[in-house]
Amino acid sequence: MERKGIWLLIAFATAIVFAWSVAMVALGQVAAIAVLAPVLGLTVQQIVRAIRSQPGPQAGSPEC
Repeated sequence: MERKGIWLLIAFATAIVFAWSVAMVALGQVAAIAVLAPVLGLTVQQIVRAIRSQPGPQAGSPEC
């Protein structure tokens, strides 16, 4: 998968998590957000770290 697609997927997943959080607060589930917010933040951090650790395209490869 190309890098632009990966970043688009990360942005989409983050938006979904944010929308879910807003919906839970709107429904009065503030306690659920307080418990799950650190876990959701850690998940996003791990995804970004995994993407950044991937090696870039090799010199001379067709992707350059």
